[in-house]
Amino acid sequence: MPEDKNFTNKLILGDNLEVMKGIEDNSIDLIYLDPPFFSNKTYEVIWGDDGEIRSFEDRFEGGIEHYIGWLYERVRLMYYKLKPTGSMFLHCDWHANTNIRVEVLDKIFGRDNFRNEIIWHYRRWTGVANTFQKLHDTIYFYSKTNIYTFNPQYTEYTERYIDMIDKEIDKQGVRENDVWQIPFIAPSAKERIGYPTQKPKALLERIIKCASNEGDTVLDPFVGGGTTIAVADKLGRKWIGIDQSSMAIKVSDFRLKKQHDAFSQPYDMILRKFDYDILRNSNAFEFEAWIINKFGGIPNAKQHSDFGLDGRMSDNTPIQVKRSDNIGRNVIDNFLSAIQRYDEKLFEKNKKEGKIAGYIIAFSFGKGAVEEVARLRNKSKVIIKLLKVSEIVDYDKKPEVLLSADNIDENEFEFTAKAKSELDIDFYAWDFSHSEQNGFKPDVLFDKIGKQTKKFPDGEHQIAVEAVDREGISGTDKVKIKVKNKK
Repeated sequence: MPEDKNFTNKLILGDNLEVMKGIEDNSIDLIYLDPPFFSNKTYEVIWGDDGEIRSFEDRFEGGIEHYIGWLYERVRLMYYKLKPTGSMFLHCDWHANTNIRVEVLDKIFGRDNFRNEIIWHYRRWTGVANTFQKLHDTIYFYSKTNIYTFNPQYTEYTERYIDMIDKEIDKQGVRENDVWQIPFIAPSAKERIGYPTQKPKALLERIIKCASNEGDTVLDPFVGGGTTIAVADKLGRKWIGIDQSSMAIKVSDFRLKKQHDAFSQPYDMILRKFDYDILRNSNAFEFEAWIINKFGGIPNAKQHSDFGLDGRMSDNTPIQVKRSDNIGRNVIDNFLSAIQRYDEKLFEKNKKEGKIAGYIIAFSFGKGAVEEVARLRNKSKVIIKLLKVSEIVDYDKKPEVLLSADNIDENEFEFTAKAKSELDIDFYAWDFSHSEQNGFKPDVLFDKIGKQTKKFPDGEHQIAVEAVDREGISGTDKVKIKVKNKK
């Protein structure tokens, strides 16, 4: 299938059941899902934000039958999104793996399309119990049809084995089996980001390499800490990541920014609410087209249209967009003249039938504009509809952040971030070697307190912090320090 050059990678905040309805059928090459295990609330609620708590209550309110029904509905929709050559890898554990295979995967994909039960074996400290230690997860591998992408994976031979046979051997190694010995992420590991159920990159690398090729599209509908999309990005795959937790989405966003390099792919982060400052300062023509589409209208194809109008409704009623606040009466006067010249017959028809003659979209309207619209309606029977952007899309202003630095030792500093927002602040992220050229690349992804202590070498350093509110909107502050150690 030819590559879709219009595709943009997406990181989406929302319920995957609703989000996936907007994904084209037969468009995904590989789905990896690590849904919440059927265990208990303490284990399952990781981020603790509103979206995650609502989702927890939804899937566990009726025991195992309700949980399986909740999962079945989602996996069934995922099945339709897969290409005929696509595959699914579903990650689960002992709490419900039998139910998931029999009551979800076999029913949706069919037993004939079962490929592997992969055992991911790891070692970690466990509690004392009168049972064998539970040190593995199960990953079910199903294909949509009997024609599917599969690239064999290999484990390198050990040096001892090579010395023992004392001859030239295939350098690929031994072909991988269905028991994967991949270490669990240690608490001190460099790749750990503070997400309790974070999966190792090596695990996702093996899945993505075996079941997809460069340019293929990977979907993770429970993106969590972002391992799947981070690995997919590095391996040259297109991707879509979805999660109902704003914190999960923002942590994944920070993780992608940290690994961003010249070969990284662009992506869109789609939140439930938009950042007011980004909307107000975005490209004017792009904003006009975007907000008209959101309203249900048809934007003009060209940047410079006749009469200064920006789009129309399906019945040809004109639309004008003003990407500003406190619109004055002069805008109404100019718009009235424009819509009369744009289509005089339509203008007179709408006026006679008491219909809306035109729409103006802006962030807010001044008293003069509101009064003039009322006067036109009452005196001239001309109806102009004033629409605030907030009536079309939800947005919030980003948190206000103040960062301070205290030199507590010769080369050691304590940083404190204080944030003020209309919404609660969920967490902070820190970049200790910030540069305007490279953008925000966090060293600390997930800090609930807003305080960090760090030692620095001699020289000047710029530190940046981002405070993230419960809708995933972030505000930033920066501070520069100079370090000069005593000889």
